[in-house]
Amino acid sequence: MGRMRRIKLGSITIIPIWSDSMGAKSFSVFIDTGDVRIMIDPGVSIMHPSFPISDEEKANYVEKAWSELVKYARKSDIVTVTHYHYDHFSPDAPDFYEGKIILAKNPNQYINESQRGRAEEFYYYFYRDLTGKELKFEKTERNVLYENPLKNLKKALSIDYGDYTERKKELLEKGSRWFERLTTKWNKWPLIPEFKVGETRCIFADGRTFKFGETLIKFQEPMFHGIEFSRVGWVTPIIIEKDGVKILYTSDLNGPIIEDYADWIIKENPDILFIDGPATYMIPYTLNLINFKRALNNLTRIIRMVNSKYIFLDHHLTRDVRFRKRLREVYETSTKLHKRVMTFSEMREKKPLAERIFNNMSRRKEKKISNTIL
Repeated sequence: MGRMRRIKLGSITIIPIWSDSMGAKSFSVFIDTGDVRIMIDPGVSIMHPSFPISDEEKANYVEKAWSELVKYARKSDIVTVTHYHYDHFSPDAPDFYEGKIILAKNPNQYINESQRGRAEEFYYYFYRDLTGKELKFEKTERNVLYENPLKNLKKALSIDYGDYTERKKELLEKGSRWFERLTTKWNKWPLIPEFKVGETRCIFADGRTFKFGETLIKFQEPMFHGIEFSRVGWVTPIIIEKDGVKILYTSDLNGPIIEDYADWIIKENPDILFIDGPATYMIPYTLNLINFKRALNNLTRIIRMVNSKYIFLDHHLTRDVRFRKRLREVYETSTKLHKRVMTFSEMREKKPLAERIFNNMSRRKEKKISNTIL
């Protein structure tokens, strides 16, 4: 895969471990601040069925990713879980978490049913492995009033969608009803507790700030995983700061698609930005062209306005063999402004796998056309 490279800013070392540009679904980063060693989201999943390599090759990339995750998990003091998708956490790898401080997305609220189920299973079996006992979920009915998240998305709600405006209104109303149904479940589900067993400590981190020496780790309040009321749930982006250096890891904002999230990133103006980009391989299925255009505009605006020394644009985006062509406006802006935008694979001095596949496909097509003419 080429020589691993790292970024050094002051006393902080940043190592992009693995992401989709390298051939398996993941978005994991290792950060050593000198005070504490943090592994962000140690998860990996196999590429989707339509990704144009063989199943054997896909499995091979997962194996390579796994070996990298194991190596950095062993070095870490803190492991984060920004949400419970398998490309962000590894429930079948207790060694990743044992003896660590686990800073995790709260599984009791701002979570959909599937991620809740994964979280329940993970914490139950992990605690049992640690103690030989069952983790007791508190069965208590609550009456928490959860505010509609749209209240914090004033910019996104101000957009004029033209002919799509009525349809967008219907979708937001439908999403609000879905949200209300979920809040009823959050109030009824047994509470998954935080716990401490020996050196292992599990803390639900949504909206909280932690200090280790001179290092601050700030978890944001839950944000939508993509569009407003995305049915895949919520994520908790992370900011890590020390000695005036700021690292922002967006988790899965899918672009960001939502304009208010882009404004937040610009306001934070990190020195290093990890951003997942839109899932363009899902156009027009789960990503329509209107939301793709929103993500494209937001990304271009972020590239223009942040002063980040490094911008890692990877993960969902690089599952698409045509990702660079689809985001031409973003890359042209970064080149014009001399902004350093790259993938994890480019840190290892290799082109993204999807781009290599696309270039090979293009060459075969050109050769076929040439042979036809001849």
